[in-house]
Amino acid sequence: MAEDKGSTKGFERTDAYNAEHLDALQDGFESIIVNLGEDIGREGLAKTPERAAKAIQFLTQGYEQNAQEILESAIFLEEHQQMVLVKNIEMYSLCEHHMLPFFGKAHIAYIPNGRIVGLSKIPRVVDVFARRLQVQERLTHQIRDSIQKALDPMGVAVVIEAQHMCMQMRGVQKQNSVTTTSAFTGEFLKDSTRKEFISLISAKLS
Repeated sequence: MAEDKGSTKGFERTDAYNAEHLDALQDGFESIIVNLGEDIGREGLAKTPERAAKAIQFLTQGYEQNAQEILESAIFLEEHQQMVLVKNIEMYSLCEHHMLPFFGKAHIAYIPNGRIVGLSKIPRVVDVFARRLQVQERLTHQIRDSIQKALDPMGVAVVIEAQHMCMQMRGVQKQNSVTTTSAFTGEFLKDSTRKEFISLISAKLS
């Protein structure tokens, strides 16, 4: 992986990208721009193919990451057996049908069975699967299954609420539509446990 470093007023940004794929992606974006009827030589577009090639690699970096390794790097023995919930996790992905963004929030809970995971690893797992070409339904199940496999808890619950640009910018063009998907295992298949989870993700802190 190669890195680009840039700084602005004390802020340093590092973008990682695969140099082996960069030229092919850059050529592809240049072809798209030209076929749209634009002048690839004008100032505003001169570096756009390179920027777009690096951006699409960043937005799909989940292909280079392993959710199981992330989770297994921070598992601890603990006898806590009540629900652990991380909610309002920001999520950004690309719809695989049109390569347009969909974004929103993920709410994830599990009930430990002798093992817990570092809390920061749960949002990282969301990013691993979201930073790929996706559909929301598959994304929801992949997050659930990875946590279930790594921790073997008494149950896992995942709810994702997202807005899809393929619905808002094109197609039916419904600006306020939100898509909700859910996936459950174990104890969360019980109505009472699932209701507790839904109540917790709906509640606002006082």
